[in-house]
Amino acid sequence: MIARRHFIALSTCVTLWMGTAVPTRAASILASQAETTRSVRASDGMVVSGTVHASNAGAEVLAAGGNAVDAAIATGFALAVTHPSAGNIGGGGFMVIRFPDGTTTALDFREKAPLAAHPEMWLDESGEYSRTKHHNGALAVGVPGTVAGFWKAHQLYGGQDWERLLRPAIGLARDGFELTDRLGRGLRRLVTGRGAAYEGTVAYFSNEGRPHASGDRLTQADLARTLERIALEGRDGFYAGETARLLVAEMERLGGIITLEDLARYQARERTPVQGTYRGYDVISMPPPSSGGIALVEMLNILEGYDLAAMGHNSAEYIHHLAEAMRRAFRDRAQHVADADFADVPRQRLTSKEYAATVRAEIDAAAAGVSAPSDITDVYESPETTHYSVVDRNGMAVSVTYTLEGGYGSGITVPGAGFLLNNEMGDFNAGPGLTNTRGLIGTEPNLARPEQRMLSSMTPSILAKDGELVAVVGSPGGRTIINTVLQVLLNMIEFDMNVREAVTASRLHHQWLPDRIRIESGGVSVATAESLRRLGHTVSVGGSQGIAHSIMIDPETGDRLGAADARNVDAVAVGN
Repeated sequence: MIARRHFIALSTCVTLWMGTAVPTRAASILASQAETTRSVRASDGMVVSGTVHASNAGAEVLAAGGNAVDAAIATGFALAVTHPSAGNIGGGGFMVIRFPDGTTTALDFREKAPLAAHPEMWLDESGEYSRTKHHNGALAVGVPGTVAGFWKAHQLYGGQDWERLLRPAIGLARDGFELTDRLGRGLRRLVTGRGAAYEGTVAYFSNEGRPHASGDRLTQADLARTLERIALEGRDGFYAGETARLLVAEMERLGGIITLEDLARYQARERTPVQGTYRGYDVISMPPPSSGGIALVEMLNILEGYDLAAMGHNSAEYIHHLAEAMRRAFRDRAQHVADADFADVPRQRLTSKEYAATVRAEIDAAAAGVSAPSDITDVYESPETTHYSVVDRNGMAVSVTYTLEGGYGSGITVPGAGFLLNNEMGDFNAGPGLTNTRGLIGTEPNLARPEQRMLSSMTPSILAKDGELVAVVGSPGGRTIINTVLQVLLNMIEFDMNVREAVTASRLHHQWLPDRIRIESGGVSVATAESLRRLGHTVSVGGSQGIAHSIMIDPETGDRLGAADARNVDAVAVGN
């Protein structure tokens, strides 16, 4: 169980930065701590995101009386300015909402395939698969969904004026902000790497012809004008008019297939979340076209049959059982999950306790299973995504994960509009019948079709118990997202970890193929790794996994406890 002592032990501090038109009360809260504090306690609202500017933007909205959806929109637009590797208006993603009365919903603003898309579109003239066409260049760009998603969320559940929610992002783009070391390095890699092929990208993200460096001020005048159009015209400020014309003109120039009709037809969808239970807790997560919710609930159902706490956190026995559950959930993911508007996804069966019992019976406590390449392989999914969590004073919770796919997406910046485009078409399967041992997959459900949404692993999630909000969780990381969220939840429930401990603890990953457990650097002892190898596992240790910006609720005081994952040095939790 989640121990109250851990909530109370978390250091108490409240942080908030304010821009223009900020209430007097909010302006008096300690601004200087926001840039250095990774764990925050606050009595009313909390925002945890990948940049201080975005967390501040959301917290400003909460302080001004906005709800968690309003704050999530402001945070998302600010990330589009200050976290261009994944924050975006040229990509898409998912939002899970839990209302104060315990009801839930989900917003799907995943990108879509253009009308001209078809399953064989990444084959060259000789019929051979071209990874370059699939993942790079204009054909890799899906129809963006972020602006439509935020607009729909606002129309359904927002409370503040739409234009006011974009004001922080517009100011950041117009007036600029100082680059951190992390962002400076990222922009250097962009303009000297994939982005070098695109004049707009080099022009926007260089400093008078040289790569940006830490401490430079990044101003984005064209992006500010694009955001102003969205502020004034809502959804049509992106999917019609000047912004749409600029986007389509760049697609035509580069040989892409997105048209004005594609943009006009795009709609975000409200969907019913995937819901499951684990030891009395309610788990709320994202449904297809995300595979995250189904896989998360399936793994929790399997693991509920074991005494994980008695095994010990990250012991060989614990890791073995987690890996075996992960192995089987990822097999089912690849075989069955896709956009449910185009495929018959057996959601109820995969998330049932009965199905988990049959899967659990396959697991040998004394030996690793075998992932046969002939069974299924999976499509590549980039780890470059971003997640943020929001809770307001009334207990509304919002979990958002969105992305451009690769870091900085396609590397294509729309001239005159100032935003990067995604390369999400790479999340479709390579082509019919192309499954092989090197990682291609050609199974039917996730092939590219006009207006189909590509499969995703994004897993924005919310945890509740006995009608009360417990936590808001999510992460970037490609297919590792699902397993990162799984382990953060298990850390909270099984091992009495507070939010900072749950987010900081070392993580592991198994995804069916390659048949390997990957463990973060320092995550296990040499002896534990050897014990896993004796069970028959292939084990690699190194690197890091996920960036799980999360919030928990103190059950005694109701305070919001935010933790920015230290794996991203720029991330900040801000409360009020």
